[in-house]
Amino acid sequence: MPSPQPPRAVFAMDPVHLPLLFPPPLMTRLGAAAELDPSLVVQDFADPLAAAALTRADVLITGWGCPRLDAVALTAAPRVRHVLHAAGSVRSLVGDAVWQRGIAVSSAVTGNALPVAEYTLAMILLCGKDTFDHRERFRVSHTYPPPARTAATGNMGRRVGVIGASRVGRRLLELLRPFDFTVLLHDPYVSPSEAGALGAELVSLEDLLRRSDIVSLHAPDIPETYRMLDGARLGLIRDGGVLINTSRGALVDPDALTGELVSGRLRAVLDVTEPEPLPATSPLYRLPNVFLTPHIAGSLGNELERLGRIVVEELERLVAGAGLEHEVRFADMGRVA
Repeated sequence: MPSPQPPRAVFAMDPVHLPLLFPPPLMTRLGAAAELDPSLVVQDFADPLAAAALTRADVLITGWGCPRLDAVALTAAPRVRHVLHAAGSVRSLVGDAVWQRGIAVSSAVTGNALPVAEYTLAMILLCGKDTFDHRERFRVSHTYPPPARTAATGNMGRRVGVIGASRVGRRLLELLRPFDFTVLLHDPYVSPSEAGALGAELVSLEDLLRRSDIVSLHAPDIPETYRMLDGARLGLIRDGGVLINTSRGALVDPDALTGELVSGRLRAVLDVTEPEPLPATSPLYRLPNVFLTPHIAGSLGNELERLGRIVVEELERLVAGAGLEHEVRFADMGRVA
């Protein structure tokens, strides 16, 4: 009996990401599982140079920079039955036509959750030690702080509030376990027993904000969460409290947050903002109580290989006749990032 024909795959993304996502060992595994051209990376589904490959493609291997997969784009790829996304959220990638055609979608979002959770854990520990404040003062004074200034510093018993038991939120809860924290969780889709199994106490959003020393955002960017931290809710965070946002800037009212930070009442670690990036005139660039980073919490550099490995393993499962392990379902799109 002849061997089954391997699926035909096409890369669709910004080609700058390809070598980090699929270094030679992973590219070799891809080539063993599917028929593909490593030199062809589609950025425009109307590109005549890609037309022949897209017409024959069974699988699209997508990543950052892939055009939105709407009805027009899919017209160029009529045989595609699987989209394997070597990145996180597929919300901006997948159009209605994908679901209408019954195309199965997989995402490497679980692989992208780990570096975000690691970044967040690092920031929680640093904020608990007042690291950024001490650094700013040390730059000026060149002297060690007196005991009176460090009396409230430390991570022992620190109350950490996690908003959202998303994939990132769950990885963060896992990473927080070895530390001497009191962990609070708010998520409308989680039961008290499930929260307890995750190592957290399930509370209302308002209770979490009132009780936490450090608040970390991990909710999805959906209409229900738009500016969920408005002026009134930000006002519930205790004086000197910390807000960490590695989710999306749209979850926080930017004017209300700026007001709290300019006043010095709150501190913040912001890897995402609204807008993104902030205009050069924003006072947040200059405030000593704000630690801004340029959307780096997610996979960067050698961390991209983890995303590529997930895609390779998904493709190998397809070839073996197994189902997708990281499938994104249409029914979940309303409540995931």
